[in-house]
Amino acid sequence: MEEEEEDKNNVNKHTDFSIETRKPNLSSMDISLCLSSPIISTLVQFLLVASLLCPVCSSQMGNTPVSNNTLEPQEEVHKMNIIRTRLRQINKPAVKTIKSPDGDVIDCVVSHHQPAFDHPMLKGHKPLDPPERPKGHIKMDILSENFQLWTMSGESCPEGTIPIRRTTEQDMLRASSVSRFGRKVRRRVKRDTNSNGHEHAVGYVSGAQYYGAKASINVWAPRVANQDEFSLSQMWVISGSFGDDLNTIEAGWQVSPELYGDTYPRFFTYWTSDAYQATGCYNLLCSGFVQTNNRIAIGAAISPTSSYAGGQFDISLLIWKDPKHGNWWLEFGSGILVGYWPSFLFTHLRDRASMVQFGGEVVNSRQSGSHTSTQMGSGHYAGEGFGKASYFRNMQVVDWDNNLVPLSNLRVLADHPNCYDIQGGINNVWGNYFYYGGPGRNIRCP
Repeated sequence: MEEEEEDKNNVNKHTDFSIETRKPNLSSMDISLCLSSPIISTLVQFLLVASLLCPVCSSQMGNTPVSNNTLEPQEEVHKMNIIRTRLRQINKPAVKTIKSPDGDVIDCVVSHHQPAFDHPMLKGHKPLDPPERPKGHIKMDILSENFQLWTMSGESCPEGTIPIRRTTEQDMLRASSVSRFGRKVRRRVKRDTNSNGHEHAVGYVSGAQYYGAKASINVWAPRVANQDEFSLSQMWVISGSFGDDLNTIEAGWQVSPELYGDTYPRFFTYWTSDAYQATGCYNLLCSGFVQTNNRIAIGAAISPTSSYAGGQFDISLLIWKDPKHGNWWLEFGSGILVGYWPSFLFTHLRDRASMVQFGGEVVNSRQSGSHTSTQMGSGHYAGEGFGKASYFRNMQVVDWDNNLVPLSNLRVLADHPNCYDIQGGINNVWGNYFYYGGPGRNIRCP
């Protein structure tokens, strides 16, 4: 990749932009792997429902011409008209435009003109003021919004605007369905070793009432073998019956060549109130999430990233329900509010969550007839530990009284442990944590 050398320099120049972690005291770890639990069947059912992206039908990438200007079939003309209409809905007028080193174009859009305010229940409104933060939340003195490539030029969006990654025709042409661009697709996949499905290594808690979650997520740039596959690490805040009424709020980082056209790890959000059917979207690709921050672009590339046996970097994310207005807020790092999901978007999550999940997911398309070589996390197994395996640390949940509290009864599950595995534990420095990930195809994962 052209910017590889530049990215390495950026890591050295910007190490203060992310959290560099220290190796925990392994002697105090209490490693436990939950291999069987009554709730695992429920989780697996959720994972069936919550498969994320559909495969891409087009093999076009990046700067491939979007159409043939001579003798276009009528279907192609119609498709391009649909795409351009959709782009006019997504891309709002900008008061300033910033070119990112990775090729992204960042538009600075007046905050009350962002896509969220196209929603009928938000028309005429403006972003809300910051809510009360959970008790027990430690706000550090040093703020660092500069964890994304687009900010490294020194350019920023003016106050009263928000940065939005511009969506292009190429972005939409990579999608398998123009009408569902920016949405995860619910797919009924038989989950076994021969299926074309999604594979997970996750930690989760359930059986109580949850009003938020927090974790620090190690950031890597895993290899994704095919354009119709992805690798992600995220938090899920979940409620519903794990059927058609499933509600989720999600945030983390992902490598998705289909959605973004490259292999950078990117900060993302998602939501749905009907099991990924007709509601919800990634980032700001529909009316829903209301962004309040003018220095973070959702969907933009993260820099720096971790290196094997080298520097380790993570991002801290907090999602919680505002006790006063009931909206779900997202915070990045040391006290930087990103924005909120209005409570009216949801049914079950209008009240509370019934499960919180943390971890990694990949798509295994088995294009060559064997397991994908798409990596999860760092691409190395959990047993390699700090500096080599990816991790989640300092995982907490928010209780009914808006307190951040440690997890109780954290369970971990890897549905294809020969391909991607997970090992959990607890200590005084990292609290609840786990290592997870793997290389995909190998001698034990054919």
